[in-house]
Amino acid sequence: MLNFIIGIDNGVTGTIAILKSDGKSWFCKTPVIKTRDYTKEEQYLHRINVEALGYVILPECMLSTEVLVIIERPMVNPRRFKPSCSALRALEATLICLEKYDLKYIFIDSKEWQQHYFASKITGSEELKKASMKIGIELFPEHAELIKKHGDADSLLMAKYYQDKM
Repeated sequence: MLNFIIGIDNGVTGTIAILKSDGKSWFCKTPVIKTRDYTKEEQYLHRINVEALGYVILPECMLSTEVLVIIERPMVNPRRFKPSCSALRALEATLICLEKYDLKYIFIDSKEWQQHYFASKITGSEELKKASMKIGIELFPEHAELIKKHGDADSLLMAKYYQDKM
């Protein structure tokens, strides 16, 4: 049995959930930094703070070898170039952190865990977020405040889905 299952809702607006085998859980927003973009036009973008991500994950599970990280596969769509670039940049930074600490990880498609929790009639980003928030608060009332503030509980639900599947 795994001692820790870590769910990562990929992206700079994502969250991280850690489910422990003793029933306890931990939930936070993904740590990011704001940096200047490399384009000619002055603009800024958010990137994963790799060092801070390590500090989030490691203290919880550094004494255990039974850790699995579940990462939501990023959205890549040529029609949505900027969001796709952001998602891939976030994924690369996350993988660098996980590989640095030799943490085992797998990918999951959003539809797989969403089908487990949501009625098939729920579609569209806003409806999915509302459903995620509602179910997340039901399953993890101790994180209700942050779930409401963030607007969804995707990382918690991904980790819980995988935990229940085992």
